Amino acid sequence: MKLLIIEDDAATAGYVQQGLAELGHACDHAATGLDGLTAALTNTYDAIILDRNLPQLDGLSVLRALRAEDNKTPVLVLSALGQVDDRVQGLNAGGDDYLTKPFSFHELMARIAAIMRRGGGLAAETTVLRVADLELDLLRRTATRGGRRIDLLTKEFQLLEYFMRHAGQVVTRTMLLEAAWDYSFHPGTNVIDVHISRLRAKVEQGAEAPLLHTVRGAGYQLDGR
Repeated sequence: MKLLIIEDDAATAGYVQQGLAELGHACDHAATGLDGLTAALTNTYDAIILDRNLPQLDGLSVLRALRAEDNKTPVLVLSALGQVDDRVQGLNAGGDDYLTKPFSFHELMARIAAIMRRGGGLAAETTVLRVADLELDLLRRTATRGGRRIDLLTKEFQLLEYFMRHAGQVVTRTMLLEAAWDYSFHPGTNVIDVHISRLRAKVEQGAEAPLLHTVRGAGYQLDGR
């Protein structure tokens, strides 16, 4: 999953980012309401974690602006303001759920999963990716092919998610490096080839037809046709 954290407290943002990264999720961070709104309107996210008390533009104003633009990305409001009226305001402004600080990271992830399950738009459609008989559940972090469970390491899961989101397209090594490591390696490194070799062995084990192909001189392609 790709998530956006709009949070001005560096400690809270760092804590959430670290937890998400350990689970293999990509995460962007904005420290002001204005930067968060800009990011949310210019990028696609599976969910947004939104603080209420933000500089430049408060969280509820960010939320109202998103909904006014018909942005349906599920939003979890995160705030130290936990009275009934506070929660009602957050939900009425367009929030999908409201979690008060301090919070448990496990509860945070459970609530994100819940709003994505019941949400609409892109996030709801892409919680489970399918290509031929290969299936990737982004919430449960599981992969199966033909009903056979595939045990994937974190980087392998990230690479497979990227392949499945771009099924049928040729993706380059640089694209894969940036997608799975979130920063640029030198494209000549063999780290991609090593991970792809391991991923291919797991995905193709016992299968009649290959899905993951090498496109000579270009990169790789996941194609189930």
